[in-house]
Amino acid sequence: MNDLDAARQRLKSAHRVAVLTGAGISKPSGIPTFRDAAGLWKDFDLEEYATPGAYAKNPQKVWEWYAWRYKNVLEARPNPAHEGLVRLEESLGEGFVLVTQNVDGLHRRAGSRRVVELHGNITQGRCERCGERFPLPAPQDFTPPPHCPACGARGRPDVVWFGELLPEGAFDRALEAFAACEVALVIGTSGEVEPAASLGRVAYHSGAYLIEINPESTPLSPIADCSLRMGAVEGMEALMQAFRLKEP
Repeated sequence: MNDLDAARQRLKSAHRVAVLTGAGISKPSGIPTFRDAAGLWKDFDLEEYATPGAYAKNPQKVWEWYAWRYKNVLEARPNPAHEGLVRLEESLGEGFVLVTQNVDGLHRRAGSRRVVELHGNITQGRCERCGERFPLPAPQDFTPPPHCPACGARGRPDVVWFGELLPEGAFDRALEAFAACEVALVIGTSGEVEPAASLGRVAYHSGAYLIEINPESTPLSPIADCSLRMGAVEGMEALMQAFRLKEP
């Protein structure tokens, strides 16, 4: 039995599966990644757009950049990799947890429900005064910055910037899922951004079968039981071919 066959069988027989996704799963939907040759940080300095200091210095500049990204995200559509994870969740029910580093909301738009968004959601604002989270207006009606519907104060993007803490309880839920899973599936992430990068290792050291889908080698590759050197769509299709889940 080769690694792919073994991975299919382990996934098919598992009752508890934890999934971690990164920018690579949304790339086929037209959303650029951050660190590859055509990534966002090639053309934009993260220190000017994705830190608390940048926002304090020039909130309008930061908001205009996030408004541009928000518009692009809403124009994107979930791809077959997102949809494959929806079918996996439908099969496993409460035994499935999806943890994402992405802020694009595509997993929820695809139909995933058991989702932990570690880095927030770009389609929302968060009040600077009272902490209320609220959906942003439609892009054609949106002139940043937004204002809180509860108290009227200025809202900031509801994303986690470099140097900030994750949303309260989010990493605890992720850690619990990966420590308890039978199979861990890590898709399209560089494995370089902590604390998310540690989740695959937590699962491995807890005895889980570890599957990685990534066209490039990552720090997780040496301990993965199965590394599929494919993009997210191709890798998910390869895993699901013999899995016989309910068809969409």
